[in-house]
Amino acid sequence: MKAFYSTQRTLPLPTGHRFPIGKYEQLRARLAAELPSLEQTPAEAATDAELALVHAPSYIAAVAGGTLAPARQREIGFPWSPAMVDRSRRSVGATVQAARVALHEGVAANLAGGTHHANADQGGGFCVFNDVAVAARLLQREHLRSHPGARRPRVAVIDLDVHQGNGTAAIFARDESVFTLSLHGEKNFPFRKVAGDLDVGLPDGTGDDAYLAALELALAELDNRFDADRVFYLAGADPHEGDRLGRLKLSFDGLRARDLCVFDWAWRRRLPLVLTMAGGYGHDIEATVQVQLHTFQIALGYSRRWQNAMR
Repeated sequence: MKAFYSTQRTLPLPTGHRFPIGKYEQLRARLAAELPSLEQTPAEAATDAELALVHAPSYIAAVAGGTLAPARQREIGFPWSPAMVDRSRRSVGATVQAARVALHEGVAANLAGGTHHANADQGGGFCVFNDVAVAARLLQREHLRSHPGARRPRVAVIDLDVHQGNGTAAIFARDESVFTLSLHGEKNFPFRKVAGDLDVGLPDGTGDDAYLAALELALAELDNRFDADRVFYLAGADPHEGDRLGRLKLSFDGLRARDLCVFDWAWRRRLPLVLTMAGGYGHDIEATVQVQLHTFQIALGYSRRWQNAMR
């Protein structure tokens, strides 16, 4: 199984910044040590043309040049730097590369990504560009170019970050070829939600059983309403009970069950799946990395199923 990473440059953050930027290198190291069969590859940077499939050219230029209005930069949550621009482009590129691989190998991953708060013309919530939206649009375009006259591939976005995917919902609000499902904390950020195709808001303190029951119902509803060809899965670690920003109460076992549910749903329908990590802000960042490690263990198992089926 292939996974792409965007940690080539260190993102300079002020001392005490609440975003745990070190989690990405911790995850890479744990995966290299404990899941050596996972093939880790540095991501390429997304181009302006690729970003413009989703984002306004004026926004892309302002991000690249560091000319966003101060209030807009504060909404993103990172101070501007060339490293911020580079990492943001590579995070999109990682999802694009993973999406291309998944078409042929069944499962592939971005070791970051899931930047679902980024809208067409603004960022927010530690999200600069929307990697899943760009990758979905690019794959659709590439498929139509190689299959003239074909139907546009239909994409399901299963967003299980604890925060609602408002940016993704806004980008695809009028696009019938993309279905956005978000299972999130109802009272959590963003406080003004943008309606997606299927939003399931959960009360603070929701635990394993209630969460998994809601997920099963949501996937059944997705099945009833949409015939997907590809899946993007935002496997946020922030529903974990130890997360600083999550406010839900899922255990390690509950999150494993969540991942199994999604991977099995996609496998039974033989839908290529692109995995992104989305959020995770544990009081103990090692707990966040442990959640993500479990997700990759499950992903590898389903990748092997795909490999066996293709022989």
